[in-house]
Amino acid sequence: MNQLIKKLRKYEILLRKVANSHLQGDHLSIFKGAGLEFDDLRPYQYGDDVRTIEWKVSAKGHGTFVKTFKEDKDQSVYFLLDVSGSQDIGSKVRKKIDLGKEIAGVLTLASVHEGSQVGLVSYSDQKETIIIPGKGTRQAVKIIKGIFNPETKSKKTDLNGLFTFCLNLIKKRSILFVISDFIDEEYERPLKALAFKHDLVVLQMTDPIESALPSLGIIPVFDKEEDKTTWVNTAFGGFSKKIATSFTTDRAHLKDFCKKNQINYLQIATDQDIVLPLMELFKLRNKTMKRG
Repeated sequence: MNQLIKKLRKYEILLRKVANSHLQGDHLSIFKGAGLEFDDLRPYQYGDDVRTIEWKVSAKGHGTFVKTFKEDKDQSVYFLLDVSGSQDIGSKVRKKIDLGKEIAGVLTLASVHEGSQVGLVSYSDQKETIIIPGKGTRQAVKIIKGIFNPETKSKKTDLNGLFTFCLNLIKKRSILFVISDFIDEEYERPLKALAFKHDLVVLQMTDPIESALPSLGIIPVFDKEEDKTTWVNTAFGGFSKKIATSFTTDRAHLKDFCKKNQINYLQIATDQDIVLPLMELFKLRNKTMKRG
């Protein structure tokens, strides 16, 4: 419990750094504006979004009407945390899984501070920790305990399974933070479906070694997900360059996919301080909300 309190204090300090940054207005509106519920109908005015037209009422011949919405006071925020073996990569100081947990912890405190309900789904190739949304300090402590739970049942990855599970679990429109390295395949379809149904934020964890593997000759490479060692020749046939190109291409593909599907995307490396990237995310979402 003492360790948990120390971590909470660390997160509070980081959160204050973000809140006291050069951002103007409501610094933490990253958690507002996405959860909207139907309020009323009013006559159509020039410039209204045609997607808000209530066609059934308008078809009765008394004029064209649009739906109006109000902010959902019970806004839910979920953290979808990938805890598979590929996340356990990085230096002794900080691995991808450590980075992801740190970010989830900071954003948990931020969302609780904003009065949102907060939930957690941590996943490997199966359900690891599920915490249904709730409010307040006790919920924040519960979520952070769940985030830092060191025990997992599996080391394998199944992002398709994670996203499909969440499509069935989370019925009401919510803000979803997906925290993963996205080293997997065939997850785009359920991810796109999540983006259509919810307000989705993709946070991709990376480590410098992935795109800058040194040429060391024949070395053992341990696959944590498969629990086996393979010997590879890093000096043969441009091996290191191919690995780097593969990672770069995959990340560019994910970023492009997110842009096409109106998903907020942010890549964060293990050697980065998380405050500046989170500031950029806040700025992006503030700009999007003002534009909307």
